[in-house]
Amino acid sequence: MNINELTTQIENWAVARGLHEAEPHKQMLKLMEEVGELAQGMAKNNQEQIIDSIGDVFVVLEILSIQLNLDIGECIEHSYQEISERKGKMVNGVFVKEEDLKEAGME
Repeated sequence: MNINELTTQIENWAVARGLHEAEPHKQMLKLMEEVGELAQGMAKNNQEQIIDSIGDVFVVLEILSIQLNLDIGECIEHSYQEISERKGKMVNGVFVKEEDLKEAGME
């Protein structure tokens, strides 16, 4: 299945279980739980946990977007439009935006 089909399947699964009407603040807590599990997988270099956690994070984000009446695809597109022309450089293995480099005097 491609990402669009999977997203539709996740939406259908969430609606069938009433998650689309659940409290977004609770879903945000669930997101933090899943991100914590991802961090744990990274810390332990546990590839299976990393894969599962990345998937879980996506599922929780899709459900959160439904609860907030947002389209996750549009959210991703919006973010991509913001970063598509972004300039910067890698510093210690992390991409730092050009404007942040200027603020830190690291131009």
